[in-house]
Amino acid sequence: MSFRYEAEGELWAYAGPGGWHFITLPIEVAEGIRTVAGPLAPFGSLRVIARIGDVSWKTSLFKDSKSRSFLLPVKAEVRRRAGVSAGERTAYSVEIDA
Repeated sequence: MSFRYEAEGELWAYAGPGGWHFITLPIEVAEGIRTVAGPLAPFGSLRVIARIGDVSWKTSLFKDSKSRSFLLPVKAEVRRRAGVSAGERTAYSVEIDA
């Protein structure tokens, strides 16, 4: 069974090395995911298919203890193709198989 969650969030750049960009999922979405996902993989990761606009990609959500939510990594190629930059709010979806 597949579960799809849609939300909107701000794309932000990690301050450390590597140029990583993320969207922090809303708490209510994270709670919904926790109820259907089962055990998480090492490092609290969960494989998903993410989408921004017409751009979809396979990635993993990562558990974030600071926000008590999950982080959605958005790689440079996805940001370029979707036309989004750090500091912008964007609609997105994540789909998990449970």
